Amino acid sequence: MEFLRTTLENGLEIVAECNGEAHSTAVGFFVNTGARDESPDLAGVSHFLEHMAFKGTARRSADDVNREFDEMGAQYNACTSEEHTVFFASVLPEQQDRVLGLLADILRPALREEDFRTEKQVILEEIRMYEDQPPFGADEKCRAAHWGSHPLGQSVLGSLESVGKLSVEAMRAYLDARYVPGNIALVAAGRVDFDLLARSARRYCGAWEPGPAQRTVEPPVHRRGFHVLRKESATQAYAVQMAAGPTATDDDRYAAKLLAAIVGDETGSRLFWELTDRGLAESASMGHYEFEGAGLMITYLCCDPSIAADNLQRILDLYRRVESEGVAQAELEQAKNKVSSRIVLSGERPRGRLFVVGGDWLHRRQYRSVRADLDALAAITLDDVTNVVAKYPLSSATTLIVSPLEKIAPPR
Repeated sequence: MEFLRTTLENGLEIVAECNGEAHSTAVGFFVNTGARDESPDLAGVSHFLEHMAFKGTARRSADDVNREFDEMGAQYNACTSEEHTVFFASVLPEQQDRVLGLLADILRPALREEDFRTEKQVILEEIRMYEDQPPFGADEKCRAAHWGSHPLGQSVLGSLESVGKLSVEAMRAYLDARYVPGNIALVAAGRVDFDLLARSARRYCGAWEPGPAQRTVEPPVHRRGFHVLRKESATQAYAVQMAAGPTATDDDRYAAKLLAAIVGDETGSRLFWELTDRGLAESASMGHYEFEGAGLMITYLCCDPSIAADNLQRILDLYRRVESEGVAQAELEQAKNKVSSRIVLSGERPRGRLFVVGGDWLHRRQYRSVRADLDALAAITLDDVTNVVAKYPLSSATTLIVSPLEKIAPPR
Protein backbone atom coordinates (compact mmCIF):
# COMPACT_ATOMS: atom_id res chain seq x y z
CA MET A 1 0.00 0.00 0.00
CA GLU A 2 1.45 3.36 -1.04
CA PHE A 3 0.11 6.90 -0.85
CA LEU A 4 1.17 9.26 -3.63
CA ARG A 5 0.25 12.83 -4.46
CA THR A 6 1.06 15.60 -6.87
CA THR A 7 -0.44 18.92 -7.93
CA LEU A 8 -0.93 20.25 -11.45
CA GLU A 9 0.23 23.74 -12.37
CA ASN A 10 -3.37 25.00 -12.22
CA GLY A 11 -3.81 23.82 -8.63
CA LEU A 12 -5.63 20.49 -9.12
CA GLU A 13 -4.49 18.08 -6.41
CA ILE A 14 -4.08 14.41 -7.26
CA VAL A 15 -3.95 11.87 -4.44
CA ALA A 16 -4.01 8.09 -4.59
CA GLU A 17 -3.77 5.07 -2.34
CA CYS A 18 -2.12 2.51 -4.59
CA ASN A 19 -2.68 -1.15 -3.80
CA GLY A 20 -0.98 -3.58 -6.14
CA GLU A 21 -3.00 -6.46 -4.70
CA ALA A 22 -6.37 -4.95 -5.66
CA HIS A 23 -8.28 -6.13 -8.72
CA SER A 24 -10.11 -2.89 -9.52
CA THR A 25 -9.50 0.83 -9.68
CA ALA A 26 -11.72 3.53 -8.20
CA VAL A 27 -11.36 7.16 -9.26
CA GLY A 28 -13.33 10.24 -8.42
CA PHE A 29 -13.37 14.01 -8.53
CA PHE A 30 -14.11 15.40 -5.06
CA VAL A 31 -15.41 18.96 -5.40
CA ASN A 32 -15.32 20.99 -2.21
CA THR A 33 -18.76 22.47 -2.70
CA GLY A 34 -22.25 21.70 -1.45
CA ALA A 35 -25.36 23.14 0.14
CA ARG A 36 -23.41 25.18 2.70
CA ASP A 37 -21.77 27.16 -0.13
CA GLU A 38 -25.06 28.32 -1.67
CA SER A 39 -26.77 31.65 -1.19
CA PRO A 40 -30.53 31.43 -0.43
CA ASP A 41 -31.48 32.21 -4.04
CA LEU A 42 -29.17 29.41 -5.23
CA ALA A 43 -30.38 26.78 -2.74
CA GLY A 44 -30.18 23.37 -4.40
CA VAL A 45 -27.84 24.42 -7.23
CA SER A 46 -25.03 22.01 -6.21
CA HIS A 47 -27.35 19.00 -6.37
CA PHE A 48 -28.99 20.25 -9.58
CA LEU A 49 -25.55 20.72 -11.17
CA GLU A 50 -24.62 17.17 -10.21
CA HIS A 51 -27.58 15.99 -12.29
CA MET A 52 -26.67 18.26 -15.20
CA ALA A 53 -23.15 16.82 -15.37
CA PHE A 54 -24.64 13.65 -16.85
CA LYS A 55 -26.72 15.52 -19.45
CA GLY A 56 -23.89 16.01 -21.87
CA THR A 57 -20.82 18.08 -22.61
CA ALA A 58 -19.50 20.00 -25.62
CA ARG A 59 -18.15 16.68 -26.94
CA ARG A 60 -20.71 14.18 -25.68
CA SER A 61 -24.48 13.84 -25.51
CA ALA A 62 -26.20 12.38 -22.43
CA ASP A 63 -26.51 9.10 -24.33
CA ASP A 64 -22.80 9.16 -25.10
CA VAL A 65 -21.93 9.65 -21.43
CA ASN A 66 -24.02 6.72 -20.24
CA ARG A 67 -23.01 4.50 -23.17
CA GLU A 68 -19.29 5.04 -22.58
CA PHE A 69 -19.56 4.26 -18.88
CA ASP A 70 -21.42 1.06 -19.80
CA GLU A 71 -18.86 0.13 -22.46
CA MET A 72 -16.17 0.20 -19.79
CA GLY A 73 -18.26 -1.90 -17.41
CA ALA A 74 -17.98 0.94 -14.92
CA GLN A 75 -19.92 1.21 -11.70
CA TYR A 76 -20.43 4.97 -11.56
CA ASN A 77 -22.48 7.62 -9.84
CA ALA A 78 -22.36 11.02 -8.17
CA CYS A 79 -23.57 12.44 -4.88
CA THR A 80 -24.03 15.82 -3.25
CA SER A 81 -23.93 16.65 0.45
CA GLU A 82 -23.80 19.73 2.63
CA GLU A 83 -20.09 20.14 1.87
CA HIS A 84 -19.00 18.04 -1.12
CA THR A 85 -20.04 16.92 -4.59
CA VAL A 86 -18.38 13.71 -5.79
CA PHE A 87 -18.28 12.10 -9.25
CA PHE A 88 -16.82 8.61 -9.16
CA ALA A 89 -16.44 5.30 -10.95
CA SER A 90 -15.01 1.85 -10.30
CA VAL A 91 -13.46 0.05 -13.27
CA LEU A 92 -10.98 -2.61 -14.25
CA PRO A 93 -7.44 -1.20 -14.11
CA GLU A 94 -7.05 -1.13 -17.89
CA GLN A 95 -9.92 1.39 -18.10
CA GLN A 96 -8.25 3.91 -15.75
CA ASP A 97 -7.29 6.48 -18.41
CA ARG A 98 -10.55 6.26 -20.30
CA VAL A 99 -12.81 6.60 -17.28
CA LEU A 100 -10.78 9.55 -16.00
CA GLY A 101 -11.23 11.28 -19.34
CA LEU A 102 -14.97 10.77 -19.19
CA LEU A 103 -15.28 11.95 -15.59
CA ALA A 104 -13.17 15.02 -16.35
CA ASP A 105 -15.36 15.84 -19.32
CA ILE A 106 -18.63 15.72 -17.38
CA LEU A 107 -17.20 18.16 -14.84
CA ARG A 108 -17.45 20.67 -17.67
CA PRO A 109 -21.09 20.09 -18.69
CA ALA A 110 -22.65 21.91 -21.63
CA LEU A 111 -25.65 23.11 -19.53
CA ARG A 112 -27.90 23.32 -22.56
CA GLU A 113 -31.05 25.34 -21.94
CA GLU A 114 -33.37 22.56 -23.10
CA ASP A 115 -31.68 19.97 -20.87
CA PHE A 116 -31.77 22.44 -17.98
CA ARG A 117 -35.52 22.96 -18.29
CA THR A 118 -36.19 19.23 -18.53
CA GLU A 119 -33.99 18.33 -15.57
CA LYS A 120 -35.47 21.12 -13.47
CA GLN A 121 -38.80 19.29 -13.59
CA VAL A 122 -37.05 16.10 -12.45
CA ILE A 123 -35.51 17.95 -9.50
CA LEU A 124 -38.80 19.58 -8.55
CA GLU A 125 -40.49 16.19 -8.57
CA GLU A 126 -37.66 14.81 -6.41
CA ILE A 127 -38.29 17.57 -3.86
CA ARG A 128 -42.03 16.78 -3.84
CA MET A 129 -41.32 13.06 -3.39
CA TYR A 130 -38.92 13.82 -0.54
CA GLU A 131 -41.69 15.71 1.20
CA ASP A 132 -44.35 13.08 0.50
CA GLN A 133 -42.47 9.90 1.43
CA PRO A 134 -41.39 8.80 4.92
CA PRO A 135 -39.66 10.25 6.85
CA PHE A 136 -40.96 13.36 5.07
CA GLY A 137 -37.73 15.35 5.16
CA ALA A 138 -37.42 15.09 8.95
CA ASP A 139 -33.61 15.16 8.82
CA GLU A 140 -33.31 18.40 6.85
CA LYS A 141 -36.12 20.02 8.83
CA CYS A 142 -34.29 19.19 12.05
CA ARG A 143 -31.04 20.61 10.67
CA ALA A 144 -32.81 23.84 9.82
CA ALA A 145 -34.31 24.03 13.32
CA HIS A 146 -31.04 23.12 15.04
CA TRP A 147 -28.70 25.37 13.06
CA GLY A 148 -31.07 28.14 12.07
CA SER A 149 -29.53 30.48 9.49
CA HIS A 150 -26.11 28.80 9.56
CA PRO A 151 -25.15 27.47 6.08
CA LEU A 152 -25.08 23.88 7.35
CA GLY A 153 -28.79 24.17 8.03
CA GLN A 154 -29.56 24.57 4.32
CA SER A 155 -31.30 21.86 2.31
CA VAL A 156 -29.21 19.89 -0.17
CA LEU A 157 -32.18 19.63 -2.52
CA GLY A 158 -33.21 23.24 -2.14
CA SER A 159 -36.86 24.26 -2.20
CA LEU A 160 -39.55 24.31 -4.86
CA GLU A 161 -39.21 28.08 -4.89
CA SER A 162 -35.41 28.30 -5.13
CA VAL A 163 -35.05 25.57 -7.75
CA GLY A 164 -38.08 26.83 -9.63
CA LYS A 165 -36.53 30.30 -9.98
CA LEU A 166 -32.99 29.09 -10.73
CA SER A 167 -31.68 30.12 -14.16
CA VAL A 168 -29.14 28.31 -16.31
CA GLU A 169 -27.04 31.50 -16.28
CA ALA A 170 -26.87 31.37 -12.47
CA MET A 171 -25.83 27.71 -12.63
CA ARG A 172 -23.07 28.52 -15.13
CA ALA A 173 -21.77 31.25 -12.84
CA TYR A 174 -21.80 28.81 -9.90
CA LEU A 175 -19.95 26.21 -11.98
CA ASP A 176 -17.30 28.75 -12.97
CA ALA A 177 -16.87 29.93 -9.38
CA ARG A 178 -16.83 26.61 -7.51
CA TYR A 179 -15.55 24.00 -9.99
CA VAL A 180 -12.05 25.47 -10.20
CA PRO A 181 -8.96 23.23 -9.95
CA GLY A 182 -7.94 24.50 -6.52
CA ASN A 183 -11.33 23.47 -5.15
CA ILE A 184 -11.19 19.92 -6.55
CA ALA A 185 -9.20 16.83 -5.64
CA LEU A 186 -8.72 13.95 -8.05
CA VAL A 187 -8.69 10.86 -5.86
CA ALA A 188 -7.93 7.24 -6.73
CA ALA A 189 -7.73 3.98 -4.82
CA GLY A 190 -7.03 0.34 -5.60
CA ARG A 191 -4.80 -0.84 -8.45
CA VAL A 192 -3.70 2.61 -9.57
CA ASP A 193 -1.02 3.44 -12.13
CA PHE A 194 -0.09 6.77 -10.56
CA ASP A 195 2.23 7.95 -13.31
CA LEU A 196 -0.55 7.35 -15.82
CA LEU A 197 -3.04 9.04 -13.49
CA ALA A 198 -0.91 12.18 -13.36
CA ARG A 199 -0.38 12.20 -17.14
CA SER A 200 -4.08 11.67 -17.77
CA ALA A 201 -5.01 14.44 -15.34
CA ARG A 202 -2.64 16.83 -17.10
CA ARG A 203 -4.11 15.86 -20.45
CA TYR A 204 -7.76 16.11 -19.47
CA CYS A 205 -7.68 18.79 -16.74
CA GLY A 206 -4.50 20.77 -17.35
CA ALA A 207 -6.31 23.44 -19.36
CA TRP A 208 -8.84 24.17 -16.61
CA GLU A 209 -8.54 27.79 -15.60
CA PRO A 210 -7.44 28.37 -11.99
CA GLY A 211 -9.40 30.63 -9.69
CA PRO A 212 -10.25 31.28 -6.06
CA ALA A 213 -13.01 29.31 -4.33
CA GLN A 214 -13.09 30.03 -0.64
CA ARG A 215 -15.55 28.76 1.95
CA THR A 216 -16.54 30.89 4.89
CA VAL A 217 -16.46 28.69 7.99
CA GLU A 218 -18.36 30.17 10.90
CA PRO A 219 -18.90 28.20 14.13
CA PRO A 220 -22.58 27.29 14.40
CA VAL A 221 -24.81 27.96 17.36
CA HIS A 222 -26.28 24.67 18.58
CA ARG A 223 -29.91 25.20 19.51
CA ARG A 224 -32.30 23.28 21.72
CA GLY A 225 -35.96 22.86 20.94
CA PHE A 226 -38.87 20.47 20.50
CA HIS A 227 -40.89 20.57 17.29
CA VAL A 228 -43.82 18.47 16.08
CA LEU A 229 -44.88 18.56 12.43
CA ARG A 230 -48.19 16.91 11.64
CA LYS A 231 -48.37 14.81 8.49
CA GLU A 232 -51.76 13.16 8.03
CA SER A 233 -50.44 10.56 5.59
CA ALA A 234 -47.78 9.33 8.05
CA THR A 235 -48.47 5.99 9.71
CA GLN A 236 -45.41 6.14 11.98
CA ALA A 237 -43.74 8.82 14.04
CA TYR A 238 -40.30 9.82 12.72
CA ALA A 239 -38.11 11.63 15.22
CA VAL A 240 -34.69 13.18 14.70
CA GLN A 241 -32.59 14.60 17.53
CA MET A 242 -29.45 16.66 16.97
CA ALA A 243 -26.85 17.47 19.62
CA ALA A 244 -23.41 18.99 19.23
CA GLY A 245 -20.48 16.70 18.42
CA PRO A 246 -16.79 16.84 17.47
CA THR A 247 -15.85 18.48 14.17
CA ALA A 248 -14.03 16.88 11.24
CA THR A 249 -10.66 18.09 12.54
CA ASP A 250 -11.23 17.26 16.21
CA ASP A 251 -9.34 14.23 17.56
CA ASP A 252 -12.40 13.59 19.76
CA ARG A 253 -14.16 12.26 16.66
CA TYR A 254 -12.78 8.76 17.30
CA ALA A 255 -14.20 8.62 20.80
CA ALA A 256 -17.48 10.07 19.49
CA LYS A 257 -17.83 7.29 16.94
CA LEU A 258 -17.24 4.68 19.63
CA LEU A 259 -19.75 6.41 21.90
CA ALA A 260 -22.28 6.33 19.07
CA ALA A 261 -21.71 2.59 18.60
CA ILE A 262 -22.16 1.95 22.32
CA VAL A 263 -25.28 4.04 22.65
CA GLY A 264 -26.95 3.85 19.27
CA ASP A 265 -25.62 1.15 16.98
CA GLU A 266 -28.42 -0.54 15.05
CA THR A 267 -27.68 -3.84 16.79
CA GLY A 268 -26.39 -4.57 20.27
CA SER A 269 -26.40 -0.97 21.53
CA ARG A 270 -28.21 0.54 24.47
CA LEU A 271 -30.90 2.00 22.20
CA PHE A 272 -31.31 -1.36 20.49
CA TRP A 273 -31.87 -3.24 23.74
CA GLU A 274 -34.02 -0.48 25.22
CA LEU A 275 -36.35 0.06 22.26
CA THR A 276 -35.87 -2.09 19.17
CA ASP A 277 -35.36 -5.48 20.85
CA ARG A 278 -38.39 -4.88 23.08
CA GLY A 279 -40.62 -4.10 20.11
CA LEU A 280 -41.13 -0.50 21.21
CA ALA A 281 -39.63 0.94 18.04
CA GLU A 282 -39.18 -0.14 14.45
CA SER A 283 -35.72 1.43 14.58
CA ALA A 284 -33.68 3.55 16.98
CA SER A 285 -30.09 4.58 16.34
CA MET A 286 -27.52 7.27 16.91
CA GLY A 287 -24.44 8.32 14.96
CA HIS A 288 -21.67 10.90 14.81
CA TYR A 289 -21.55 13.18 11.75
CA GLU A 290 -18.61 15.47 11.13
CA PHE A 291 -18.33 18.68 9.12
CA GLU A 292 -15.82 21.45 8.60
CA GLY A 293 -16.04 23.50 11.78
CA ALA A 294 -19.02 21.59 13.17
CA GLY A 295 -20.22 18.18 14.29
CA LEU A 296 -23.44 16.44 15.26
CA MET A 297 -24.59 13.48 17.32
CA ILE A 298 -27.84 12.52 15.56
CA THR A 299 -30.49 10.20 16.98
CA TYR A 300 -33.14 8.60 14.75
CA LEU A 301 -36.36 7.02 15.97
CA CYS A 302 -39.22 5.40 14.07
CA CYS A 303 -42.13 4.01 16.09
CA ASP A 304 -45.88 3.88 16.59
CA PRO A 305 -47.15 7.45 17.11
CA SER A 306 -49.09 6.42 20.22
CA ILE A 307 -45.86 5.61 22.11
CA ALA A 308 -43.58 8.24 20.57
CA ALA A 309 -43.68 10.43 23.68
CA ASP A 310 -42.85 7.48 25.95
CA ASN A 311 -39.98 6.44 23.69
CA LEU A 312 -38.52 9.94 23.61
CA GLN A 313 -38.62 9.94 27.41
CA ARG A 314 -36.84 6.56 27.44
CA ILE A 315 -34.14 7.96 25.14
CA LEU A 316 -33.63 11.04 27.28
CA ASP A 317 -33.44 8.94 30.44
CA LEU A 318 -30.90 6.66 28.76
CA TYR A 319 -28.77 9.62 27.70
CA ARG A 320 -28.86 11.08 31.18
CA ARG A 321 -27.62 7.77 32.58
CA VAL A 322 -24.75 7.81 30.11
CA GLU A 323 -23.89 11.34 31.21
CA SER A 324 -24.01 10.53 34.92
CA GLU A 325 -22.65 6.97 34.94
CA GLY A 326 -20.51 6.71 31.79
CA VAL A 327 -20.06 3.47 29.86
CA ALA A 328 -18.48 0.15 30.74
CA GLN A 329 -15.13 -1.20 29.55
CA ALA A 330 -16.87 -4.20 27.99
CA GLU A 331 -19.10 -1.85 25.97
CA LEU A 332 -16.05 0.09 24.77
CA GLU A 333 -14.26 -3.08 23.66
CA GLN A 334 -17.32 -4.28 21.77
CA ALA A 335 -17.63 -0.89 20.06
CA LYS A 336 -13.98 -0.99 19.04
CA ASN A 337 -14.51 -4.40 17.47
CA LYS A 338 -17.59 -3.21 15.58
CA VAL A 339 -16.14 0.03 14.24
CA SER A 340 -12.79 -1.58 13.42
CA SER A 341 -14.55 -4.36 11.50
CA ARG A 342 -16.48 -1.82 9.45
CA ILE A 343 -13.31 0.07 8.60
CA VAL A 344 -11.52 -3.10 7.51
CA LEU A 345 -14.44 -4.56 5.55
CA SER A 346 -15.15 -1.28 3.76
CA GLY A 347 -11.44 -0.83 3.08
CA GLU A 348 -11.21 -4.14 1.24
CA ARG A 349 -12.97 -2.52 -1.72
CA PRO A 350 -11.21 0.27 -3.62
CA ARG A 351 -14.44 2.25 -3.82
CA GLY A 352 -14.77 2.14 -0.05
CA ARG A 353 -11.23 3.45 0.33
CA LEU A 354 -11.86 6.09 -2.34
CA PHE A 355 -14.41 7.85 -0.16
CA VAL A 356 -12.31 7.57 2.98
CA VAL A 357 -9.18 8.92 1.27
CA GLY A 358 -11.14 11.66 -0.51
CA GLY A 359 -13.03 12.68 2.60
CA ASP A 360 -9.87 12.79 4.70
CA TRP A 361 -8.15 14.92 2.08
CA LEU A 362 -10.93 17.48 1.69
CA HIS A 363 -11.59 17.78 5.41
CA ARG A 364 -8.06 17.57 6.78
CA ARG A 365 -5.56 17.58 3.89
CA GLN A 366 -4.37 14.36 5.46
CA TYR A 367 -3.93 10.76 4.37
CA ARG A 368 -4.76 8.08 6.90
CA SER A 369 -4.26 4.40 6.23
CA VAL A 370 -6.60 1.71 7.52
CA ARG A 371 -3.94 0.83 10.08
CA ALA A 372 -3.71 4.43 11.32
CA ASP A 373 -7.47 4.55 11.91
CA LEU A 374 -7.45 1.17 13.64
CA ASP A 375 -4.61 2.30 15.90
CA ALA A 376 -6.44 5.53 16.74
CA LEU A 377 -9.54 3.57 17.76
CA ALA A 378 -7.52 1.06 19.78
CA ALA A 379 -5.95 3.89 21.78
CA ILE A 380 -9.29 5.33 22.94
CA THR A 381 -9.89 4.92 26.68
CA LEU A 382 -12.94 5.15 28.91
CA ASP A 383 -11.68 8.58 29.98
CA ASP A 384 -11.70 9.71 26.35
CA VAL A 385 -15.33 8.65 25.96
CA THR A 386 -16.26 10.25 29.29
CA ASN A 387 -14.68 13.52 28.17
CA VAL A 388 -16.68 13.50 24.94
CA VAL A 389 -19.90 12.93 26.86
CA ALA A 390 -19.03 15.87 29.13
CA LYS A 391 -18.16 18.16 26.21
CA TYR A 392 -21.10 17.17 24.05
CA PRO A 393 -24.05 16.18 26.28
CA LEU A 394 -26.53 14.04 24.38
CA SER A 395 -29.42 15.35 26.48
CA SER A 396 -28.99 18.88 25.10
CA ALA A 397 -30.57 18.57 21.68
CA THR A 398 -33.04 19.77 19.12
CA THR A 399 -35.86 17.29 18.52
CA LEU A 400 -38.14 17.27 15.48
CA ILE A 401 -40.95 14.76 14.99
CA VAL A 402 -43.04 14.14 11.89
CA SER A 403 -46.21 12.36 12.96
CA PRO A 404 -49.92 11.98 12.15
CA LEU A 405 -50.55 13.35 15.64
CA GLU A 406 -50.84 17.08 16.08
CA LYS A 407 -49.34 17.04 19.58
CA ILE A 408 -46.70 14.90 21.25
CA ALA A 409 -45.63 15.66 24.79
CA PRO A 410 -41.93 16.56 25.10
CA PRO A 411 -39.82 14.50 27.50
CA ARG A 412 -39.10 15.95 30.94
